[in-house]
Amino acid sequence: MGLESFSVYIDRYDYKEMLHNSTFCLVPRGRRLGSFRFLEALQAACVPVMLSNGWELPFSEIIDWNTAAVIGDERLLLQIPTTVRSIHQDKILSLRQQTQFLWEAYFSSVEKIVLTTLEIIQDRVLAHGSRSSLMWNSHPGGLFALPQYSGYLGDFPFYYATLGIKPYPKFTAVIHAVSPLVSQSQPILKLLVAVAKSQYCAQIIVLWNCDKPLPAKHRWPATSVPVIVIEGENKVMSSRFLPYETIVTDAVLSLDEDTVLSTTEVDFAFTVWQSFPERIVGYPARSHFWDSNKERWGYTSKWTNDYSMVLTGAAIYHRYYHHLYTNFLPTSLKGMVDQLANCEDILMNFLVSAVTKLPPIKVTQKKQYKETMMGQSSRASRWADPDHFAQRQTCMNKFASWFGAMPLVHSQMRLDPVLFKDQVSILRKKYRDIERL
Repeated sequence: MGLESFSVYIDRYDYKEMLHNSTFCLVPRGRRLGSFRFLEALQAACVPVMLSNGWELPFSEIIDWNTAAVIGDERLLLQIPTTVRSIHQDKILSLRQQTQFLWEAYFSSVEKIVLTTLEIIQDRVLAHGSRSSLMWNSHPGGLFALPQYSGYLGDFPFYYATLGIKPYPKFTAVIHAVSPLVSQSQPILKLLVAVAKSQYCAQIIVLWNCDKPLPAKHRWPATSVPVIVIEGENKVMSSRFLPYETIVTDAVLSLDEDTVLSTTEVDFAFTVWQSFPERIVGYPARSHFWDSNKERWGYTSKWTNDYSMVLTGAAIYHRYYHHLYTNFLPTSLKGMVDQLANCEDILMNFLVSAVTKLPPIKVTQKKQYKETMMGQSSRASRWADPDHFAQRQTCMNKFASWFGAMPLVHSQMRLDPVLFKDQVSILRKKYRDIERL
């Protein structure tokens, strides 16, 4: 075949295109026992058909390759077509989905390959606290299921559906306080009372990150639930996401000191979260976008139907994410957050979306929410400060760089109570107070 004919042949049969359009990919032994085509097939969601007797597949100690590949016998090559044709379409879909999960979880970067290797070694050394096969072989993968947190699958929010269990039906509110308590009319006290009235509230933790001394006990309002005041560690932003032992419920209601929420809004948000315990559920939403002119990610707070973040100033999420934020994320990112005293909410959204591959969930919000938030003293200066906004743009790109891609996912879904705004009697509506806000 001449060079010209060879060029036409290559153009007609593009290797990458064929790879991505194929259902099964033969992976015979190369010069060595293994083959780089194995990882190529995984990346392309093409089910590898292994033809290399004696090859120990990568990470086979923890990965069940029978769920993502067809293990053939190179001595029975002629039987391969019959074997793959006999595989049911549902099984093929399952195999291809698993190739994508395994590629993304353990093989998509050198960093993940190295980290997976180190975690396997750790599981060998600390066998009593090692991850189960289900953790390694199901979403989100062993790297996001830290055994230091728990060895029981039911303690992780992303296994609830698999195990058929539900989260504990109460929440712990964590209010982040940065301003001194000088008046009994301050928003934090009104917020504390409203949250304490929720039928789902187990306790309230006030994280005191203010430079002033802790207020005396009698300064806090009397409530029907315990109120625990904790001195913030080093008075830094990341301390709001520390895995405090005093948080005994699965759900954490994270609140800024000047958040304005009613008891009804808190109740409804928690009810929604119980159906989506692996996600962030809450009120103030923000979004990201790609700025093609600057070739970088942008951050926007425009009041639209599209969002990709729910800020942790008024949001509910699983307490495991405190553990993951503290022990999984690098010191460099948490240090950036603490130095800027900014972006901790964005980083938490990046983390949860990286784990779930899903967007957060926005719930019904009063129209005045934006204005009331901006009307408060302690946070108003931050939101109005152009440097604050510029810092958040910088954070977006720094975080995306570390994660290796943009993990945030856009959504236009908003969950409202049944009969919300419907022209029926208000008495027929469970969360009727929300309509009056």
